[in-house]
Amino acid sequence: MKILVDADACPKPVLRICLKVGHKYGVPIWTVASFDHHIESDHHIIVGTDPQEADLKIINSTEAEDVVVTQDWGLAAIVVGKGARCLSPGGREFRPEKMEFLLEEREIKARFRRSGGRTKGPKKRTAEDDRRFETGLEKILFQQRMHDTSGGGDDLNELH
Repeated sequence: MKILVDADACPKPVLRICLKVGHKYGVPIWTVASFDHHIESDHHIIVGTDPQEADLKIINSTEAEDVVVTQDWGLAAIVVGKGARCLSPGGREFRPEKMEFLLEEREIKARFRRSGGRTKGPKKRTAEDDRRFETGLEKILFQQRMHDTSGGGDDLNELH
């Protein structure tokens, strides 16, 4: 298991939390970015600047049981489909049963923007966002640890 971070647009507090919590659980942190952001990480990968190159690297590097941190709903859908857990920087876990709805919402918003409409950007990050993200990451890693030590018995993902 590893934590893969889509580092191009990831807030610095989220990277710090990933390092702290990942090291607590003995899980390596992999960051992927399209240019050098001077990121502290166990394994930092810099890819080219072609569109979606970082996403493709994350997709190809993700295995079942990994945890991916991204705010990209399309990337989240793919890695969840591969059996990984996926968390947004805001602390929301992307769940398989919600992905179709999120992707439809993304398409509606993109169509609206293409027709000249404007949508709101992200809100300013708060300490509560950091706490929510840390709690979400801790929960996932704890569940993965319990799943691993129980020999893969009960599906702990169904607890929330």
